[in-house]
Amino acid sequence: MNSNQPFSNQQEKWNDQETPRAGLGSHDGAMADPELEPVLRDFRSSVYAWSEAVYQRPRLVEVAPRRTAWRKAVAWALGSVLMAGGVGGGLLEYQHRQEQARIAALREAEHQRQLQQEKARQAEEELARVDSDIAREVPDALEPLAQLMSADDSQ
Repeated sequence: MNSNQPFSNQQEKWNDQETPRAGLGSHDGAMADPELEPVLRDFRSSVYAWSEAVYQRPRLVEVAPRRTAWRKAVAWALGSVLMAGGVGGGLLEYQHRQEQARIAALREAEHQRQLQQEKARQAEEELARVDSDIAREVPDALEPLAQLMSADDSQ
């Protein structure tokens, strides 16, 4: 049944048809109870009137707004940008920490090299002092006598 077709046309067709009335009397169409026929006719017309009112009343049709698709697309795009920014920021932070660790390792290596140079210089000074102490020709106790002998040689 087409919803554009008036329901009253359908009602007229049904009113014209002969309906079987099981258990109401004879099968030739005569009513057994004359009081029941107007009641049934009134009931049938009220059902048809109600049906027609239901078909004729305006229906609310929900139309999906087109903005929803754009909103979803924008939400996905912003979410993707935020995700890429978060991952990119994390990678930059990781690289920065790696660079700071490399610089700290270089500083520590330079400090250790300077400490080793200082230790080597101190050891060299110690060895030079020991060498100068050992390399003397005359011990300290005989030094005044050595000076006298060198003075006599010059005269």
